[in-house]
Amino acid sequence: MAEVLSAFHFSQPAWLWALLLCIPVAGWLLLFRRLSGNNDRIQKYADAHLLPHLLGRSTASSTTQWKRYLRWLGLWILLVLAMAGPRWGFTDVQLFRPGTNLLVLMDISRSMMVADVQPTRLARARQEVEDLLNQNRGVRVGLIGFASVAHVVSPITEDMQGIHRVLSALDPSLVRLQGSRLSFALERAQQLLATQPADSVNSLLIITDGDFEEEGLEQRLKELAATGVRVHILGIGTPEGDAVPGDGPASRWIMNRTGQPVISSLNEAQLQSLAKAGNGIYLRADYRERDTAKILDEVKAKALSTAGQDERTRVWNERFYWLAGLALLLLLPLFRRAVPGYRPRKA
Repeated sequence: MAEVLSAFHFSQPAWLWALLLCIPVAGWLLLFRRLSGNNDRIQKYADAHLLPHLLGRSTASSTTQWKRYLRWLGLWILLVLAMAGPRWGFTDVQLFRPGTNLLVLMDISRSMMVADVQPTRLARARQEVEDLLNQNRGVRVGLIGFASVAHVVSPITEDMQGIHRVLSALDPSLVRLQGSRLSFALERAQQLLATQPADSVNSLLIITDGDFEEEGLEQRLKELAATGVRVHILGIGTPEGDAVPGDGPASRWIMNRTGQPVISSLNEAQLQSLAKAGNGIYLRADYRERDTAKILDEVKAKALSTAGQDERTRVWNERFYWLAGLALLLLLPLFRRAVPGYRPRKA
């Protein structure tokens, strides 16, 4: 009990000044009673029962008027105290930095149709994003699909269901020119992150098989890391790889210049090097959820390290509804007052 009393306070104490209004109302009531008693001269010109209508004064006795004042006083005190916002009891909540963003860059090039992981790399990548969205709490997520060009599938948002709905539409057929141009996706990602508040904590997650032939990717990721954007990579596929399927029934496989099927394998060495340059982590995707859980832990750890691990806020329990409820109970008798001259009709 002592702890509750020590924690009791008002969130808006300025409302307590309104309690002083009780004093002038009481003074006006005293003055009104004194003036209403001085009616001797007026009674010479009008009957006593007409005086209340002529003077605009109540016929109630002094005792009745003071009872009404006390009832109004009780209501007024309860409502003013409720508006002042009484509080007691609280919960300490660890601060999670607002504006924590994770932008997913998903490879949708033709090599993602390879079936070295079942059913395909692309289906496995979609499932990884599904797991990420299902486990996510408090992180805003965006999605970019890329091959030779990059397409914004979803801007950075808190609407996880919206991203769920568009995942099934991600397919290599969305891109006419095939290839894996990560630099274009990084450029598009920077444009999206630039629209976020300056104090946001930003991270990228690249889901790919690592079939990149571009130069300068490591330097590009180092520059991103220098601006505070961590880049994590989730590898899809196997080091052994498999043949890349064609884009129609006439061509089962994509052929190289020698007439042999093009083999695409997971380039883990390159992806690990890129993740290190981006100050992030590399993981090979599996069928369990711990890989995406690890990515989310890294994203949140970055946010907590920026906001401070021990920074907490106190969430108070608002108690104004107790006083508002009592005021409503005092008002109930007023709704039961009989209307003068009203008689219910007989059936």
